This record gives sequence, structure tokens and C-alpha cells, in this order.
Amino acid sequence: MSMKYKHWTLSREADGLAWLRLDKAGAATNTLAREVMNEFDGILAALESAPPAGLVIASGKEAGFIAGADIEEFTTLGSEQAVRELVGRGWALFNRLAAQKYPTVALVRGHCMGGGLELALACRYRVVVDEPGTRLALPEVMLGIVPAWGGMLRLPALIGPALALDLMLTGKGVDARKARRIGLADECVPPRVMDSAARMLALSPPPLRRPPFLARLLNGPLKAVVAARARKQVAARARREHYPAPYAIIDIWARHGGNALAVPASSPSSLESIFRSPTAKNLVRVFFLQERLKAWGKQAAQPVRHVHVVGAGVMGGDIAALCALRGLTVTLQDQSVERIAPAIARAAKFYQRKLRGDGKAVRFALDRLIADPRGDGVGRADLVIEAIFEDLDAKRALFAEVERRAPPGALLATNTSSLRIEDIASALQAPERLLGIHFFNPVTMMPLVEVVRGADTAGDALTRAAAFVRALDKLPLAVNSAPGFLVNAVLGPYMLEALRCVEEGIAPATVDEALLAFGMPMGPVELVDSVGLDIAVAAGKALAGDAAARAPQRLLDLVAAGHLGRKSGQGYYRWEHGKAVKAAPGSVPDGLAERILAPLLAAVQRCVDQGVVEDADLADAGVIFGTGFAPFTGGPLNFLRHGGFARRSGGSAALVEAAAVR
Repeated sequence: MSMKYKHWTLSREADGLAWLRLDKAGAATNTLAREVMNEFDGILAALESAPPAGLVIASGKEAGFIAGADIEEFTTLGSEQAVRELVGRGWALFNRLAAQKYPTVALVRGHCMGGGLELALACRYRVVVDEPGTRLALPEVMLGIVPAWGGMLRLPALIGPALALDLMLTGKGVDARKARRIGLADECVPPRVMDSAARMLALSPPPLRRPPFLARLLNGPLKAVVAARARKQVAARARREHYPAPYAIIDIWARHGGNALAVPASSPSSLESIFRSPTAKNLVRVFFLQERLKAWGKQAAQPVRHVHVVGAGVMGGDIAALCALRGLTVTLQDQSVERIAPAIARAAKFYQRKLRGDGKAVRFALDRLIADPRGDGVGRADLVIEAIFEDLDAKRALFAEVERRAPPGALLATNTSSLRIEDIASALQAPERLLGIHFFNPVTMMPLVEVVRGADTAGDALTRAAAFVRALDKLPLAVNSAPGFLVNAVLGPYMLEALRCVEEGIAPATVDEALLAFGMPMGPVELVDSVGLDIAVAAGKALAGDAAARAPQRLLDLVAAGHLGRKSGQGYYRWEHGKAVKAAPGSVPDGLAERILAPLLAAVQRCVDQGVVEDADLADAGVIFGTGFAPFTGGPLNFLRHGGFARRSGGSAALVEAAAVR
């Protein structure tokens, strides 16, 4: 017997087991919108009237379990009272689910995020399906909010507070096997037996698993100790004035039993304080910017399956390794096997780390990464990526040869960071085939990839390239060919201004502290050291022609002495074990952050005005995901639109105006 609702289907079987499947109408993924929650409330009432022998909650879609709350609805909340009502509804509903006397099982296949995981936590048991798409997380902190529907109560009680806080404070997810290992799931099973496993748990429920004694102790009498340690760890990564949510999570768990509704409105951890902070609004904005980048390339035909990479240096080798990890066949070309070998060795270490020592998966990934010194793979490739040194004549000669050997439908792409696509394409018989696919270093960590349109690049080539970038789980940003494209064009002036400040006698650590206090993930001087001082000089020459004459003398002197930054162990800082050794920053002069950021802000606006990117939103997305520009601001142009430094204490309106000059 089945009862069909708009979003849910409730089925009862002869043995008394009930199945409740969510298939949100008109949507590709399940989210817990108001209408979905209201129906669920009514279904629970019906089950209370005629209790089943057990209940299994599952998804009626192939695209995951539940992706979380409806973020679109969140953006329409217009008052603090509306926020309290939203939280109160979910808190009461999931408490009601947890209180049911019959066994309840969440059958999780695919993404189980935010409110979806909170619903699963309110069930008595959880079965997770062992396949790559299954992922469980409470990522609310990434949106500047807190998991307020029971996650802060139930997750620490289930797996212990240390691990639970780590997951909640970072938004990190776990796969199915880890979920079972840490006690978040009761069973981890392959898809073919998932229904049977859920049925057995519901109809023959085992005793509930209790966390170890130490975990119970830390979740009780020793809460204050755990909270103090967690606050210290969060403070090392984020300042409360920029990101209040992680501090609120700790306080709500430690002082209010995980119940956000119990926090007084006057507390900085209250729902009211979080709602009033611009951080949540800006981080939700960043979420939608990310979704916009993800959407590009979805309609592409002719998916890329075989990639040929020319150049086995750090960039080319890491691009090849990432492609092979994502299931693509990759041929990697350089002048000899000896030149390719270090890239293969680096890939093996990367796979060991990424695949958690799964020998079979590592072996399969390495099998897909093929050393190809003669370049035979060009003739079979769907996409050829050039990643050799930044020399125009060398790139032209290479692409003339590649065009002759590559299949007619193959995409041709350069990873150049500074040369014009049109200049490289001048060597081709069909310049419409060439575009830029510009990765950032380190390739495996940086989320953004610039997809660069030349004057003659075909539109379908751009769409196919964007689909390829998405297949690598990266974010494609459409940019037009221009010196430095977007990211390097805005980073260059920013780093140069920081080095000029050092030239004037301000200590590098002081310069970096000014920008860290603003909210940047890394100071600009440390960033130059990390990139490499020689690369900074070379990129400056390519982007500005006469940059060598404009470069600070200390930068040129360091390069001349062989002090190239992190890779040589000495630059503006001394480097030990991969970390910069810094002196105490001392007091930061007023206006220092404003001065250093002003050229970056002006450059972003200039890129919009010159059509390098389509609009200001894409510019903000590119600078956030390509440079790490403080996400809590919503992006550099959003920051300016909302008052910039004039809105912050001690801000300089004159510098804001200078940065906004078009």
C-alpha cells in the first residue's frame, strides 16, 4: 500500500515495514524546503496514528539523499523572527522523529548534507552505501550559519565531541567507509544489498552503539576543556569578527546543549547575531557564485576522455596526474622518459594520499597516466594541453606540430599564464580550435581554472573545455584573452604594492599581518615567496613589458643572489620545513591594508570594464576562488559596493575612491 504526496511517497509492506522516499517535485536534488518539511510533519502524524514495525527513510532520486536546507528560501528570510521560526520548525520536527518508538533507519546513498544529515542523525540507525558519490557533512559553517536542527546536539553525542567539532567547524565531509569507521553509520554496504540491510536494521534492531567512555566524558563533565581547545584552533584560522559561525557552534554545544534556540539574543553566538552579521549573507552569495561557475559546461557534447599533456614539469605533470585521478586516460609528453619520471613519481605520492592508501585504486590511476616521450597520444586525444615554458615562439612551433597530428575534433589548449591566445594561435591553420585552460599552482588544491577565449576561439570549444574542467571537480571561469587574464592581472599590482611597502622599510611580517587582519588567507609577501621571486619578476615582464625597471630593487637583488623564496629556502623570509620563519609583526600602520589592496580593487574593476570577464559577479567569483580573497566580504567588488574600508573602523575613504577609479 502506497500513499503519494507531492514530495514524499509512503509505502507499507505486509510485514509492517514502512518506506518513506523523498523525491522533491520539480527539482534535480532533494532539499528540505518549507513545503517538504510541512509534508514530513503530516506524515509523522499519520505514522503516530498507525505505527509501523519500522521506518526506512530514503531518497527517491538517483542524485543523492538530501542536499540540505533550501538555500533559496534562506535568502528570503527578512527578519530575526523569521530565522527563529525556521530553526524552531526543523528543531521540533527532528526531535519528533527522534522520539518515535518504532525503529527508524536512514538509508543514505549519495550526498547527505546539512539538514539532510541532521535528519539522518535523528533516525535511530543509519545505513550508508559504499560508492564514490556517498558523502556526509554538516557544511553550514561554509555559509556562515550553524547546524541548528539538531546536528550540534546529536553528532557530538554519537561520535564524540572532538571529531564532531572538527567536522562542524570545517564543513568537511566523510565518505561511506569513514562514516562507518567513526560510528556515524551503523552499516556500510554495496548498492546491491542496501535495501536488505536497511530492512534488517529496521525489523531486527540491534542495541544502540554507545560512544567510548572518554567520548562520553568529553561530551559531559569535560566540555569546557574541549571547547577551550576548539576555540584556540579556530582562532588560528579565522577571526571572530570575520567568521562568527564557528565560534557560535562551539558556544552552542558547550553552553546550551546544542540548542541554538536557547541562546539569549544578546549573545554573540545567538541566531540574531549571526543573522545581523553580513558574513552569512556574503557567504551565501559566494555559494551561489560557485553554483554559477559549476553550471557552465553542463550541456557540452563530445566529452573529453583522452587528454594529452605536453610538458612534464610541475604544472604539466600535476595537470596530468589530476586528469588520471578523475578517470581520464592521459598521455604525458616531454623530451625523454627521464624528464617524465619525476612527474609520475609525484603522481604516485599524490594518489597514495588522496586515495588513502587504497593500492588497487592507486594502481588503476597510475595505469591511466602513460609516459609518452614521442607524443603518440596526440593522434588519439580529445584534448591536448600545452604546459611548456612561457616562450611565444616555442609555443607557436609546438602547436603547429600538434595541429598537424591531432584529430580534427580535438581541442587545443594552452596553460599560458601571460601570453595572448591570439599570438599563439597565429601559427595555426584553424585558430578557432585554440583556447586557454589556465590552471593555478598547486593544481590539485586551487579550485579555479580560467577558460580563456581568444579572438577566434569557437564557442563550442569553450563549452567543451568548461565541461572538462567540471569533470576534474574544478570551477571554470570564462575570461577573454588579455594580459594576465583576470587572476594574475589583479594579483600582480597587489603583490607589487606590498613589496614597495617593504622597500620603504616596513617589515615583511608587518605587511603580511595587515592583510591577514583584513581577512586574506596568506599575506602578500609570503605569497610572493611561495610563488617564487623569479616567477614574480618574469610574470611582471610578460604582463607589463617594462616591469623589470619598476620592480623593487630588493626583489631584483634577491633573485640575482639566487634567493627565490620557498623553493630555495630563502626569499623575503627564511623557510624551514615548508614554512616561513617570521619575526613578530609589531604594530601595523594605519591604512596599510587599504593601500596594498587599492591596486587590486582597481584592477578587478578595470577587468570588468574592459570585458575580461562578463560581469562583476564573475569577477568576484574569480578573485575569491583564484586568489583566496576574503570570502566573508562576498568578493572585492561586493566589498566596495557595500562601503569598503569606509564601513570598517579606521578606513580611508580616499583610498576606497582611488581603488574604485575606472
